[in-house]
Amino acid sequence: MNPENSPTASSNINRKPKIALITGITGQDGSYLTEFLLAKGYEVHGIIRRSSSFNTGRINHLYANPSLHKEGAMKLHYGDLNDSSSLVKIVSSVKPTEIYNLGAMSHVKISFDLSEYTADVDAVGTLRLLDAIRTCGLEKDVRFYQASTSELYGKVQEIPQSETTPFYPRSPYAAAKLYAYWITINYREAYNMFAVNGILFNHESPRRGDNFVTRKITRSVAKVHLKQQEVLELGSLDSKRDWGHARDYIEAMWLMLQHDTPEDFVIATGEAHSVREFVDAAFQEIGKRIIWEGEGINEIGKEEDTGIVRVIVNPKYFRPTEVDLLIGNPKKAEEKLKWKPKTTFKELVKEMVASDIELMRKNPTA
Repeated sequence: MNPENSPTASSNINRKPKIALITGITGQDGSYLTEFLLAKGYEVHGIIRRSSSFNTGRINHLYANPSLHKEGAMKLHYGDLNDSSSLVKIVSSVKPTEIYNLGAMSHVKISFDLSEYTADVDAVGTLRLLDAIRTCGLEKDVRFYQASTSELYGKVQEIPQSETTPFYPRSPYAAAKLYAYWITINYREAYNMFAVNGILFNHESPRRGDNFVTRKITRSVAKVHLKQQEVLELGSLDSKRDWGHARDYIEAMWLMLQHDTPEDFVIATGEAHSVREFVDAAFQEIGKRIIWEGEGINEIGKEEDTGIVRVIVNPKYFRPTEVDLLIGNPKKAEEKLKWKPKTTFKELVKEMVASDIELMRKNPTA
């Protein structure tokens, strides 16, 4: 038999190449997802916003030639979630089989300062991308992942939170994401699109943005360890979050798009820790035990052995409307996707502190 006529050759010819398009590719989740998909043989396309300086630090190592920014299996396109024409052009030319909408103005506190922009990008941006798929006639060919968020639960109506827990958003970010959540479901039901929401609880890593509380803590602890900083200022120490590792969570995103039917899933660890506990765990990584004194805005954290004050509360970091407790129930994902988190809370903190010590040792101004 001629090898070209063999069943294997025929199936290889007919098998569609996997092509992923990622918004937010330069972010924490986008970089981990790109690594993951490239390892699975995908061709990965990412949408990046134009900037006067390179903003691809998290994905530079994925270029075919990082020193020249030469593309290989990862290809980048200029576009924006608030520019529908750019989205239509990119979707039309790339013809992806999977789209991961990770792009967003994703900082909850800052969304109060940029409320209109947050709505335009996070809410209407999702609509623009869904419409781009339909404009290009690809609604039957593309599987669409929408990055939803545990912030949708806000003032929680039950503990823990699952796929059926009522939403009560408490920020412009959460309210914008609520629209994106429902428009994704609407397009799924109205146009029979394979479109899903991943309701991901907090997920961190050494690649987390510098102004998110977990990264702020690990960066400061690293600087304290290297004698580059004295004190860490934080907002609410009592807020509790369900913290996992971004590297684990992006696998869940992918699994949702491989599932037989389009469904929404909560992705979480099922355990919650306070900001105070995160601080304790981070300082333990540099051999320091923190003792807490006082209450509310007067609470401070001291080193047990020296009495040096390392943590103070600054009201400027309080949100206008706080979210006190988020803890997810990932049972559906465990049962239907066979997904479970691999990284423990302690392991997450350990990895982040170690990475930031190395970073600050090389560049104290990073």
